[in-house]
Amino acid sequence: MSRERRFYVDSARVDEVSEVLRDGLVHGVTTNPTILERAHRSVADAPELYARWVSEGAHEVFFQAWGESRGQLLHAAEGILALGPKAVVKVPATRDGFVAAAELSRSGATVLLTAVYSPAQALMAATLGVRYIAPYLGRMQDSGLDGIAEIAEMTALVAGSGTDVLAASLRTPDAIVALAVVGVPYFTAAPAVILAVLHHDVSERSSMEFEAAVARGLQRA
Repeated sequence: MSRERRFYVDSARVDEVSEVLRDGLVHGVTTNPTILERAHRSVADAPELYARWVSEGAHEVFFQAWGESRGQLLHAAEGILALGPKAVVKVPATRDGFVAAAELSRSGATVLLTAVYSPAQALMAATLGVRYIAPYLGRMQDSGLDGIAEIAEMTALVAGSGTDVLAASLRTPDAIVALAVVGVPYFTAAPAVILAVLHHDVSERSSMEFEAAVARGLQRA
């Protein structure tokens, strides 16, 4: 049996997110404080956004915990989990973040360790039972790393552990395909990138040809 694949939309711009959710193109929504800020939102808007996106079909909605200590991260995570059963807590891959992620995972929470930049971090996440890790492909490439190779190694290291890679900072459909080829199962990208996945010029021309054939046929009928 082939392994499941999922797309998520990485945005807090409600109209764009609603479009891809209502069309059934994505499994859920991922956010972080930067994404919320770009959409002129904040963590205070999480209850409203969660309720809206779940009503529109999201199976998982990700919000990031905040704080400079394990205790602060856990406190913020409690508020995120209280939103409902489809809430997922994101925790940054810092020392305190790893400790908080371990505790949350042991309690049964669904956790994503975000901003994972090394295979060693991925391996640690798998030993702690973290559900998802999010390496940032675009940022890795910007820093001079071979992002595809690094994420491929992460994917191999967590295979069979119950931890999966949810790749982020994906700027093109080709980047998504390259990661899928090396075994990455889950992808999150901006709405424009999700929609670009659906498009190919030859597909559009073929569709136009089909419609023209139908029109000619109706004229002859």
